[in-house]
Amino acid sequence: GMASTSQGMAKPAFVLGVVIAWLSIAVPCLGFAPSPMSLRFGATSARGSSRLSTFRPRSAQLRPQVGSIVMQDYPKPNVENTENYRIATALSNKFKEVNGKAEKKKVAIIGGGLSGLAAAKYLVDAGHEPLVLEARDVLGGKVSAWQDKDGDWIETGLHIFFGAYPNMMNLFDELKLHDRLQWKVHKMIFAMQELPGEFTSYDFIPGIPAPFNFGLAILLNQKMLSLQEKIQCIPALAPMLINGQDFIDEQDEKSCLEFMRQYGMPERINTEVFISMAKALDFIDPDKLSMTVVLTAMNRFLNEDNGLQMAFLDGNQPDRLCAPMKEHIEARGGTVRTSAPVQEIVTNDDGSVKHLLMRDGSTIEADEYVSAMPVDVMKRMEPKAWQKLPYFRQMDSLEGIPVINLHLWFDRKLRGVDHLCFSRSPLLSVYADMSITCKEYYDPEQSMLELVFAPCSPIAGGKVNWIAKSDDEIIEATMKELERLFPLEIAADGSKATLRKFAVVR
Repeated sequence: GMASTSQGMAKPAFVLGVVIAWLSIAVPCLGFAPSPMSLRFGATSARGSSRLSTFRPRSAQLRPQVGSIVMQDYPKPNVENTENYRIATALSNKFKEVNGKAEKKKVAIIGGGLSGLAAAKYLVDAGHEPLVLEARDVLGGKVSAWQDKDGDWIETGLHIFFGAYPNMMNLFDELKLHDRLQWKVHKMIFAMQELPGEFTSYDFIPGIPAPFNFGLAILLNQKMLSLQEKIQCIPALAPMLINGQDFIDEQDEKSCLEFMRQYGMPERINTEVFISMAKALDFIDPDKLSMTVVLTAMNRFLNEDNGLQMAFLDGNQPDRLCAPMKEHIEARGGTVRTSAPVQEIVTNDDGSVKHLLMRDGSTIEADEYVSAMPVDVMKRMEPKAWQKLPYFRQMDSLEGIPVINLHLWFDRKLRGVDHLCFSRSPLLSVYADMSITCKEYYDPEQSMLELVFAPCSPIAGGKVNWIAKSDDEIIEATMKELERLFPLEIAADGSKATLRKFAVVR
């Protein structure tokens, strides 16, 4: 997967003709809505370049839990009673209202990730004829997945959906897919660095409205920050609550660390909170990330009762999410094509788009053109005629941030929780035991851990360029890190559970 981080205030919209790809998608691994410093696009790892390694035995043990671990889902929270959701619904309804009232246009969309599929969905709702062109043989972009020779699913990233994703929640409602979300208990779970093998959590008490539920969850937790440290955070966060997004946007040029020190926040805020948030939101260390990104997320979560409640999809993304979007599009006259790579955006003398030249030599003409490509791909595809235009030069301030997603299959059931866990380690961001959290992957006998390895390159703040390392080196470092974090639960001496196989997706 790739996150794109601007070095300045630029917020370029990658538009070839018309922009309909407005959907805020749960991405990131956690992925958040685009902000001036954080524009997130589909993954660029080609299906053929992801690496599945089989199967040098390694060993690890997660201490057996007393009693069996059972999957427990919770009722869908009320995500509709927010201003952001009402705005999302109104925007969606607007497309349907204009159906048949304007000239029908053919729109070519480059990219079959969630943004490209969403653009096509809303265009077809408005009565137009979208054509989605996906280079790979699988849809989904950053949420793409495929099966290995054993039938196990390999995912591009570890994905959850927050209640604070109004456009995504509205899309699930429109496609009648809400029953495919497995909502978990309303809490955030963190591994304790000072107490290896132990966890702590922010627990949200039902019935208490935002922002008091968030504040109470922080106050009730006695393990991560002292009361004095919590009080020291108030001067920094109060302006956000009072002035909202205007104050947040003003912090765009400050890194998380610079912001923290400017407002006299305790240093432990960085190790206890900011590192986890920065790596979860953008796969990057807090000294490299704009505070605008973190505050935008916090502001959303602080103002929505169920904004921080998380859900897992109940199965693989291609079947459970992308396929229904494709069916909706094609049932209304649109077309979705895979294995259809665009070679070049061909322009007229005046810089307007003439046609798309496909890699097989054919051409595609449309009335409008939309880019739903990752920013690094868009940079490579940019026509020469656009390269001196100030509008497109805004892309120069965007940098792709690589991330690695790991799958670890063990020969027995490991101790775990039915939730997402923030590891707070130097190498790992978040992880989950998918054999507990996801119905399709559920296995009462064996575990499959999915982990996000970040930062994995110097550009993201890492000391080692892990993206260039071998799969074996990445897995070896991961196992050592898990052993360091959980010395009472993980043994690397071969005496406990065996790592049957692993997959590394860059």
